[in-house]
Amino acid sequence: MDNQVHNQIVSFIWGIADDCLRDVYVRGKYRDVILPMTVIRRLDAMLEETKPAVLAMKKQLDAAKIDNQWPALCNAAGQAFCNASPFLLKDLTSRAKAQTLKADFIAYLDGFSPNVQVILDKFKFRNQIDTMVDADILGAVIEKFTSSDINLSPNPIYKDDAKTILKHPGLDNHGMGTIFEELIRKFNEENNEEAGEHWTPRDVVELMADLVFIPIADKIKDASYSCYDGACGTGGMLTVAQDRLLTLAKRRGKEVAIHLFGQEINPETYAICKADMLLKGDGEEAEHIMYGSTLSDDQHASRQFDFMLSNPPYGKSWKTDAEKMGGKKEILDTRFNTYLEGGDSMQMLPSVRDGQLLFLLNNVAKMKKDTPIGSRIAEVHNGSSLFTGDAGSGESNARRYLFENDLVEAIIALPDGMFYNTPLGTFIWVLSNKKSDERKGKVQLIDATEMKASMWKNMGKKNAELNPDIRKEIVRIFMDMDESKISHIYRNEEFGHWRITVVHPLYDENGTVMKDKKGRVQIDKAKTETEIVPFTYPGGIESYMRKEVLPYTPDAWVDEKKTQVGYELTFTKYFFEPRPIRDIDTIAADINDVIGQMSGVLSEVLS
Repeated sequence: MDNQVHNQIVSFIWGIADDCLRDVYVRGKYRDVILPMTVIRRLDAMLEETKPAVLAMKKQLDAAKIDNQWPALCNAAGQAFCNASPFLLKDLTSRAKAQTLKADFIAYLDGFSPNVQVILDKFKFRNQIDTMVDADILGAVIEKFTSSDINLSPNPIYKDDAKTILKHPGLDNHGMGTIFEELIRKFNEENNEEAGEHWTPRDVVELMADLVFIPIADKIKDASYSCYDGACGTGGMLTVAQDRLLTLAKRRGKEVAIHLFGQEINPETYAICKADMLLKGDGEEAEHIMYGSTLSDDQHASRQFDFMLSNPPYGKSWKTDAEKMGGKKEILDTRFNTYLEGGDSMQMLPSVRDGQLLFLLNNVAKMKKDTPIGSRIAEVHNGSSLFTGDAGSGESNARRYLFENDLVEAIIALPDGMFYNTPLGTFIWVLSNKKSDERKGKVQLIDATEMKASMWKNMGKKNAELNPDIRKEIVRIFMDMDESKISHIYRNEEFGHWRITVVHPLYDENGTVMKDKKGRVQIDKAKTETEIVPFTYPGGIESYMRKEVLPYTPDAWVDEKKTQVGYELTFTKYFFEPRPIRDIDTIAADINDVIGQMSGVLSEVLS
């Protein structure tokens, strides 16, 4: 679609808010009318040509007393949706009385098929009708959206009956989807704090898509693939992923189909995502977008996916989900519980204060194991997922599961100021269950915190971006597995440790070990301490005790029943660059200078 036409349509729709809603709605609420009305008008325009056929089919079905009419009506409409009311949207502009307009508009909305009703309900659009009627703006809004000044129809509009002079080009599904995304972006900019909860900046999404698809681009076959986002928001990640895979396949002469799946708990963003799919002509894909909590109500529990991208909520309580699942101690969901080699169970449930790792485990549980490329995951987290939780905690156990199953390819530290609603550092986790040979048993850490471009205008807390050149360089570093100041390669065991409990015997006043009635040595609880022993420590726990503990407390030993395995990592540890130590002569010279200055000041005071 021509950029000028695109911008004209976006500006016109944006202008409807200023023209009609300014004195009725606060600016942050314009979206409550504009987004659903954009959807309604597009669907209306797509159904206009087949409206007579739909009404004729309905008449036949009514005469035959057939209850479930929607499949036949949608078939008559030639779309995945339809409207069985006697009206088109433009028919309502002739209503002079407000109450007649209201009744007919409600009848018109009620005529949409169930898949559209879900969208309208989640938008809570019917709640806006009384507000618009009372303010006498409903007719004006409908007239604006059906105006001949814009064309939201897939068919071109001509100035003459002979159809030789084009007034407005037709708007295909991709073009409509792009316009809808732009409207969403503009509304998100208007309300950055809230938007950041549900919308990931496009530059970050583009990088995530590259990290998922480029490593397997040459392995793409003529086949169908699936992509999933368990916290899909408005569906931006799914859309970018779809475009990226189709582009890479086309460059390689491959014919692929990609099926999109998602789940979203916020009703408005769910409605936006589902509407976006319908507007792009992806009726089947719209049916794959589910409403509800992925954690406590996983509606894709039986599916596995080729690709998964997600930006789950971080720092957000999942207490409500835990309660719905029977309470944290009773959760047996296999996504969040596993077994060690010896058969012992290992729970991977983090603190109820932050559930982001659960979304990563949910994705891992949906990985395909029996395909050539397996599954690839890119997911955004804050630093909490890297280091929160002691050995044996749910967070540490989750990391243990990921590293010991060799699923983590890379973790990339992003620059500060990349997201709308948080100034905190963020990281992209890249996972695969079919690693290339050179990556097996290893994890790549990339410190991209300084790889950013300034923005000419801040968007909420977002003041930096990853431009195409920066994204390309990050992907190059990832693909080449560079070892450099900002890219380090480590074995998985580098991030593991034992948390041991070191105990000492209790002595009486005579310096004798007291024992209990069964002859067991009593432990001096006041001297009990814990030590962290890295997996990479030469000789392990035994060697650590011999070298680091026993020379100072020869009577100490390890309470093996309390030994816990932990996994954590902090980027500052692996990318710390100590400042060079100044030589003694320079330090001495500086001290002498200070002494000289102090002596001079003291002399002035005394004189």
